[in-house]
Amino acid sequence: MQLHICMLAIAVKMHVIASMLDSSPDQTRTPSAATTRLWIALMRTQRILLAAIEQDLKAADLPPLGWYDVLWELVRAEKGRLRPFEIEAHTLLAQHNLSRLLDRMEEAGLVRREVFPQDGRGRWVLVTEAGRAMQQRIWTVYGASIERHLGEKLADADADQLAGQLARLIRG
Repeated sequence: MQLHICMLAIAVKMHVIASMLDSSPDQTRTPSAATTRLWIALMRTQRILLAAIEQDLKAADLPPLGWYDVLWELVRAEKGRLRPFEIEAHTLLAQHNLSRLLDRMEEAGLVRREVFPQDGRGRWVLVTEAGRAMQQRIWTVYGASIERHLGEKLADADADQLAGQLARLIRG
């Protein structure tokens, strides 16, 4: 399965923020020094890895990582189509950002929109053949970038262990 560093880091960040919001206001809980170091390391790692991957995509004259995330979700979807709110939920892109992104992707011929028959106001977003090809082109660079910036630095056993620990944070 393809690794989505951005998605994992954002999911952990959102879960931690949601957990903070769930605690009652009269509780004054302070993280331990180890937890604080972990938080800082997660945020720095996310920023550094995403910047490196985005730079690799840019150097290869490819669209940004957000385009890949949308294309990947559409390629995986039944009939290669999703409603915008489904893309938003899978990618964690804000609705206003997603709308503009889909406009640019449609203009580039990577996706197209169709009216949702059950609701004339709703739309399907469908991946085109050009979009499928672009997803593969991006993955060639993206996958190599993940390996270079992450895989080469961790043994598979360490990566599995870290992924398991991060999954515990996401599950709560």
